[in-house]
Amino acid sequence: MKILIVSSEVAPFAKTGGLADVAGSLPKALLLQGNDVRVVLPRYRNISDFRTIGDFPVQVGDRKTTCIVRTSSIEAKSEDGVKHVPVYFLDNYHYFDREGYYGYPDEAERFSFFNLAVLSMCEHLNFIPDVAHCNDWQSGFLPLLIRERAARNLVWKDVAICYTIHNLRYQGSFPREVLHLLGVPERYFHPEGVEFYGQVNFMKAGIVYADVLNTVSETYSREIQTPEFGEGLDGILRKRARDLFGIVNGINYHEFDPSTDPRIYKTYDSASVDRKKENKYALQRELGLPISERPLIGMVSRLVDQKGLDILLESIHRILSMDVQFALLGTGDPHYEQSFASVKERYPDKMAAIIGFSGVLAQKIYAGSDMFLMPSRYEPCGLGQLIAMRYGSVPIVRRTGGLQDTVLDYDTDSGSGSGFVFWDYSADELVGAVSRAVNTYNNKAAWQSFVTNVMQRDFSWNRSAALYTELYMEALARKGRIERPA
Repeated sequence: MKILIVSSEVAPFAKTGGLADVAGSLPKALLLQGNDVRVVLPRYRNISDFRTIGDFPVQVGDRKTTCIVRTSSIEAKSEDGVKHVPVYFLDNYHYFDREGYYGYPDEAERFSFFNLAVLSMCEHLNFIPDVAHCNDWQSGFLPLLIRERAARNLVWKDVAICYTIHNLRYQGSFPREVLHLLGVPERYFHPEGVEFYGQVNFMKAGIVYADVLNTVSETYSREIQTPEFGEGLDGILRKRARDLFGIVNGINYHEFDPSTDPRIYKTYDSASVDRKKENKYALQRELGLPISERPLIGMVSRLVDQKGLDILLESIHRILSMDVQFALLGTGDPHYEQSFASVKERYPDKMAAIIGFSGVLAQKIYAGSDMFLMPSRYEPCGLGQLIAMRYGSVPIVRRTGGLQDTVLDYDTDSGSGSGFVFWDYSADELVGAVSRAVNTYNNKAAWQSFVTNVMQRDFSWNRSAALYTELYMEALARKGRIERPA
């Protein structure tokens, strides 16, 4: 298949969260399966390693502007050697030559340009995909634009469209005038179309006009069809329930490999898990914590409400009253940044709070911690628990979204499971899960065996990419391109 993956961020070029990891890893797995895969994103200011291959005009409302196409690639490593996924950057100095990626007053116009430029780029490069895979609100209008373009240019008529919802909370709602920027007729502005409480909603456009939809875990695909998690779009999602699927994300096993990772203090694997403790001692030393055998709980997270930080702050004193240490790395809401900094001041021998983000330090926390905390209010998929398991840091999670699909609660009698799971969103439940983890840790023989089993679980992209291939085939079948697969 010819597959175009459209995303506002792609690792390693531009990243703020899990979307970039998916958009940077999935194409590699799809390429190694024999597909012709290409990736497109905006060319932000921080992206400098590329070559220029062309340009063309783009009409954005009443303004005609130029899009410059630049290119690079992502390495896809396999036993057969290295292959390369082509990556296209759509450049326009007016829209994207800025600090950061999001949060500007003209956000609607910037990503209207991006959606329009993707179509023109494909025609300019003579690459019309079999499947266009759009991600989150920033590419939400592309399914509708493809339908509109197909009426004038038949090469788009058979393009199948997959739309992935990574986080339903961020939808891209803007005033009605956005339709003019996109050149979209007013007839689409109604409750069954792109209208959402009097505004134009990019994500709703993707949900309504794509051929198939998916979320990044099976549980989240069900949760968002309820008023509690549906963010006002649960009605239209229930209407499209037969077209909505859930595929759990994977992680890049070449990048996240404790046996070869140059970012950690000491390499190890599931057969040499005893060497993991050397990472723990080195992390304690770097963070200014006393060198100790007591369990070290790690957390690498955006500091926002979604991540369960309110119940963590409510319970942090009870957790630190146990014989544990806690290492937190993250940035976000100033309230949480200040609150965790205060906890650190009160418990200097038990708490390390690093406000900011460092990819290297994150890997050191995965490798050096005994447990990894994710008490999320909701979690579409989550990558932290997958990386933590790969590095032998046992997850402590709330049973929601992708955390429910990937972490199995530890069974004391059989020793089965892959983490410690709590159900209710409350401080008491969180403390109970941490307590169970600490008690299990104190049984050294059981803990060593448990960590070894956790590290051997497979969350590589191979399985997830195979499921995406099935999803693409379903989309092509709905376009009448192929027979529906069994």
